[in-house]
Amino acid sequence: MKIESIMVTGDNWGTANSIAKEVGMKTVIAEAKPDTKAEKVKELQSKGLTVAMVGDGINDSPALVAAEVRMAIGVGTYIAIEAANIVFIQSNLEDMITAIDLSRKTLSRI
Repeated sequence: MKIESIMVTGDNWGTANSIAKEVGMKTVIAEAKPDTKAEKVKELQSKGLTVAMVGDGINDSPALVAAEVRMAIGVGTYIAIEAANIVFIQSNLEDMITAIDLSRKTLSRI
């Protein structure tokens, strides 16, 4: 899909690395505070990249607001849902791929 995925999570390193390995992510930043998440978004943007952020909690809100594309998991907190452009009802990572595909098809038809 020509998309680089980075996990920036407040979870501990053991949990983060286990999940990253399961889903095939190479870059992981664990035990990140909310401001660290937002700083990472801004760092990527300063390199000219478009950033999509997926979050589910209040700790994700600063990074969600900073990102160009903001996605929230529907079972997440109200503040994350309010900050998002897209809200996923289920906690399924594959739904994000579907959303990106749908977006690309829509833009190509427009």
